[in-house]
Amino acid sequence: MLTARDIMNPEVITVREDQSVRELAELFLNRRISGAPVVDDQGRVTGIVTESDLIFTKKKVHLPRTIPILDAFFFLDSPEKMEKEMKKISGAAVGDICTRSPITVQPGSTLEEVATIMVEKQVHTLPVLEDGRLVGVIGKTDIIRSMVQRT
Repeated sequence: MLTARDIMNPEVITVREDQSVRELAELFLNRRISGAPVVDDQGRVTGIVTESDLIFTKKKVHLPRTIPILDAFFFLDSPEKMEKEMKKISGAAVGDICTRSPITVQPGSTLEEVATIMVEKQVHTLPVLEDGRLVGVIGKTDIIRSMVQRT
């Protein structure tokens, strides 16, 4: 049975929160990756950033929907959601657009567990942590590669 350790890429490309969105875009293009763990000065994973996060920065601003009832307007979207979207759309640094508290797996997680997480949680880049330390990363391509190598 294949595990995360068998399919992960141990040579992890990481980014810092203070890196610009432009630097991130260049890194993704030049290294042909679709996501990267965000790490702090001690190398601890603080988030994950993906191509989807980059694309989100170019999203059209969505005005909150309201319903008028008598003389009042009631917002259908939460103000917190609107604030979060505005911060991400206007983000200039990786820390502004990354997803905090990313979903991670351990080296012993099975291929089936990893695939299930990716599908059910709709994530495409999974950091692999061992004792809280980043030891690898798994992307969609790693799952597909393992399918080809098994047959």
